[in-house]
Amino acid sequence: MKRMLAVLLCLAVPITVVAADSNAGFKVTYDGGSLPALKAGTSLRLSVEGNSVRVLNKDAEAATIPAASITEISYGQDVHRRVGAAIGLAVVSLGIGALMALTKSKKHYVGLTWANGDQKGGFAMQCDKNDYRGVLAALEGVSGKKAVNSDAMTVKN
Repeated sequence: MKRMLAVLLCLAVPITVVAADSNAGFKVTYDGGSLPALKAGTSLRLSVEGNSVRVLNKDAEAATIPAASITEISYGQDVHRRVGAAIGLAVVSLGIGALMALTKSKKHYVGLTWANGDQKGGFAMQCDKNDYRGVLAALEGVSGKKAVNSDAMTVKN
């Protein structure tokens, strides 16, 4: 019985390592841009490697961007109050609904633009609140470009 358990564990551990390796990268949501095969809201995996950035859609490669061709990395937030959730809770409990109206929700967006000869493009992606700093650090590290905070930029019409 002990030998059978040892053999089972010896086979199970390498399989889990291989399965974990296939999910390497950051989970992001495509928000729009110049990748024609993707629609806004599509869940993607962003894999930053030594000399390229790969965008994977369900284990199929949607785009490969050479690190040397990255021209800009931008970062921004969308902050809004949770009014809809507060109204729903106010129906059940007025006090909890009022407290919920005071809370805010943040969405973190990272933009990436590139120019590889005649091929130019860019896209925006929504990152998880726990991953956006890692995405920025990885993109900055592989490209050598510093991320620009788009919230700090003022646009004059």
